[in-house]
Amino acid sequence: MSSVGPILMSVVPSIGLALIFWYVMRAVIRADRREREELARIDAEEAARAARTASDKESPASSE
Repeated sequence: MSSVGPILMSVVPSIGLALIFWYVMRAVIRADRREREELARIDAEEAARAARTASDKESPASSE
């Protein structure tokens, strides 16, 4: 039983480092997902605005 202490002392830092790495990677992936969602929302708004502008320009010409 006296060999359990040194084994734990050698494994705990590796587990701690793995947990830190997991947390950082999770944060990076979540930030990337949020950024992609926001860019998609902005692109959709710009496309809608462009379509609205194009339809506004076509309306007066078709009524003449």
